[in-house]
Amino acid sequence: MGQRTSEISDYIAIDQGVRFAKPCIKGTRIAVGDILQWLSEGISVSEILDDYPLLKEVHIQAALAFAARREEITKEGRAS
Repeated sequence: MGQRTSEISDYIAIDQGVRFAKPCIKGTRIAVGDILQWLSEGISVSEILDDYPLLKEVHIQAALAFAARREEITKEGRAS
């Protein structure tokens, strides 16, 4: 169904020296938050991929999976 954590980590990295340790697509300075913002503004996946040729559709899916997983972790923390 969704991407497993190991698959997400194949595409997403948190590096203290890149974008103030924001989660980014590996090998780029494109943050997960950037991708989520573009999608929320109604920019299509194909437009994002056209504008950022380093990105692939799998990166967009990984960003969404990362955000979903982070939400699950936040909910688990509140339930404790």
